[in-house]
Amino acid sequence: MTAKNLSTLSSKFQVSIPKAVRTERRWRAGQVFAFVAKGDGVLLVPVPKKENLGGLARSAKASSYRDRSDRF
Repeated sequence: MTAKNLSTLSSKFQVSIPKAVRTERRWRAGQVFAFVAKGDGVLLVPVPKKENLGGLARSAKASSYRDRSDRF
């Protein structure tokens, strides 16, 4: 980890993402992120936009769907 990839938590509890990371990941201002707790750290995951999820469940079949009434 280089000094360029470090950030400090501000008094307003904000963290700036280093430019090298933003550029590499192609993250832009206004992007939404999810924070996932992992052990002693946090995983920062970009939340995809709805239009980017098209075709995600293309192979899912409605006939294999189990409704609540199917459960014991």
